[in-house]
Amino acid sequence: MEHVSQQWESALSHLLRVEPSLGAVFERFPGERILNNGTAFEVLSHAIVGQQISVKAAASIFGRAAAVVGEWKPASVVGASPEALRGAGLSARKVEYLQGIAQVFHAGTVNPEAWEMMSDEAVLKDLISLRGIGRWTAEMFLIFHLQRPDVLPLDDVGLLQSAAKHFGWEYPFPAERLRERAEAWKPWRSVATWYLWRALDAEPVKTP
Repeated sequence: MEHVSQQWESALSHLLRVEPSLGAVFERFPGERILNNGTAFEVLSHAIVGQQISVKAAASIFGRAAAVVGEWKPASVVGASPEALRGAGLSARKVEYLQGIAQVFHAGTVNPEAWEMMSDEAVLKDLISLRGIGRWTAEMFLIFHLQRPDVLPLDDVGLLQSAAKHFGWEYPFPAERLRERAEAWKPWRSVATWYLWRALDAEPVKTP
């Protein structure tokens, strides 16, 4: 989120004005920013591994898978043994997804540089067309790799749980409730989302 990093104070100022309760979270984590932690392929791989499991579990499994693969590059993932990847803790379906995405990158079927210039919805459409990438995975890519400032991932359980805790709502609640509340956060919904994640987790929120 390069331009968001440059305007982070503007984002915080706007959010403080429209959602004053976030001020306490801002004060708890001064000077922190959303970080991009890898190439487009690495970020998508992390997101696929992280589907439907905790951040801690995903990090552990990815570390073991990376030890199997060596350098985490498309060609290396394509050439890795599916059995060895499953032995690292990946499900058969996630192995299939990871090697399929790796093949697409290795073949040059996708152009990650083009995504930099595309709208959020156009990138989402492009990514969701790839097998194994749903809206949540694509939204994580928008936030953590392309660093888009105004993404609200309403399928993210951590965000919903933190919102319930922060706003005093009973969980679970209809996602539409948060969508309506977050209208006022525009154009900085990614920033508000990141701080709500941060409030829920003592560790800095990075690539899934």
